Amino acid sequence: MVLRTAPTVSLVKLEVPTEHVLLLTLNRPQSLNAVSPDLAEDVKRALAWFDSEPELWVVIVTGAGRAFCAGADLKAWRSAKDSGSRDDSEEVATSFHGFANISRRSVTSKPLIAAVNGGAYGGGVEIILNCDLVIASDRAEFALPEVKRGVTAAQGGIPRIAAIAGHQLASEMLLTGRTISAQEAHSRFGFVNTVVPHDELIPTAIAWARRITQNSPDAVASTKRALIIAQEVGNFEQATIAGAYSQESKQAYTGGNIKEGLRAFSEKRKPVWKNPAKL
Repeated sequence: MVLRTAPTVSLVKLEVPTEHVLLLTLNRPQSLNAVSPDLAEDVKRALAWFDSEPELWVVIVTGAGRAFCAGADLKAWRSAKDSGSRDDSEEVATSFHGFANISRRSVTSKPLIAAVNGGAYGGGVEIILNCDLVIASDRAEFALPEVKRGVTAAQGGIPRIAAIAGHQLASEMLLTGRTISAQEAHSRFGFVNTVVPHDELIPTAIAWARRITQNSPDAVASTKRALIIAQEVGNFEQATIAGAYSQESKQAYTGGNIKEGLRAFSEKRKPVWKNPAKL
């Protein structure tokens, strides 16, 4: 596997722990990985590289130190507010990829896995809610405490938690701001796929990513795009039609991997997938 040179970033750590998998670590542990403008920019550059790199099919997002992500850097936010340089409504409305360039990210058809190593608060939860799979350490905890600071979970968190957990459970998190455990996030609120012992978190996330990479990257991309479309289009029939006409679907049905999959089935062997063509 030959990768193009990764971008130079200082506040995220980029590793390739196994073939076709990127491990992206938010790396401001002294600030509990609170997202500053510089960290958000590093994530943007890293994910743009990931999206354009044909050898990388899945990304795992985690945090350095004892927290996953403490949300926004409130000191930087206050400074911008005090200077009068910040229009929050305009910033939310025009933030194409959302908080930390992840919480509203829909351009990528490659799966995102959250490996939640510790506390996830505010925007940290908004990041998680936009990931395709969420694996949590038994030390992780979650909160949407924005109302306690006079703000809201405005970067996609409100509609996502409502869709996943339902109105009443979403209201419980959003209106009280209370903290919930990893087990409660899994069994009651439904936005965590599994909870594992802390030392098994990254190995488990890598194992799940490898399960994905055993499948056709074209079929995976087409399926993820169909899931995104299903969130955006309320009518099942319209979502089905829009999914069928997506670029990812066309690639899945006309590319080499579908031929390889069908050939391998007939020959009773494992398929050998190729990198997807650039859309």
